[in-house]
Amino acid sequence: MTVTTPLVAGNWKMNTTVEEGVKLAEAVRLGTEGLKGVEVAVLPPFTHLRPVYDEIGHSHVQLGAQDVFWETKGAFTGEVSPLMLAGWCEHALVGHSERRHILGETDREVGRKLAAALAAGLHGILAVGELEEERFAGEWVTVIDRQLHSALEFLPQPPTPGQYVIAYEPCWAIGTGRTATPEQAHEVCAHIKAWLTERTGAAPRVLYGGSVTPDNAASLFAETAIDGALVGGASLRAEQFTAIVTAAAPGARVG
Repeated sequence: MTVTTPLVAGNWKMNTTVEEGVKLAEAVRLGTEGLKGVEVAVLPPFTHLRPVYDEIGHSHVQLGAQDVFWETKGAFTGEVSPLMLAGWCEHALVGHSERRHILGETDREVGRKLAAALAAGLHGILAVGELEEERFAGEWVTVIDRQLHSALEFLPQPPTPGQYVIAYEPCWAIGTGRTATPEQAHEVCAHIKAWLTERTGAAPRVLYGGSVTPDNAASLFAETAIDGALVGGASLRAEQFTAIVTAAAPGARVG
């Protein structure tokens, strides 16, 4: 029996001004203060990270970046090194579907980013997920396995569960208002845990992401293979995000 504390992370994407972001972070801090048995994180745009850190840096709310580059320094205009984030930013998200499918990131690039983040001491949040046509063609297992394999390929040794989490985000449910059923989400999250346990000896927490709302959060969190959520649109509204965190917070889950 293992005891797992769920993680709920809010991915703000390319939204809010710096001032709006600081106010949102403050509202999340106040709204989730005192909740037990859950971890909370916010992932603002790069421009917001330092002022948001000043707002939440000594609180229970953790801070993460939405992306990171795979080199520590050099002539890479516009990129952000993991060393620029280490020490005051806990998390780095890599492999989000919008970066894969809108900005053209390859599985190989995602793997290099994860390796660089972990080497710098950042906690990786690795997003994986299938396209709609892959889901309905029954190819989701192949896609998820390929993404996991590529992500681990550049690591010098298997990561420990405490170094990273996986966020399963079916592309067809991101920003569409469509959500995988709890049963669908559980099936994939359980598969991810089994795949990683077989190859690395242990599985990290696996989050679900894809149109998570206060209305569906509790039913998703009731599934034993789901250890929290990576929240998009609802994380921009403090009251909605707080409700999702609260749905995960009754206590540590046993599974």
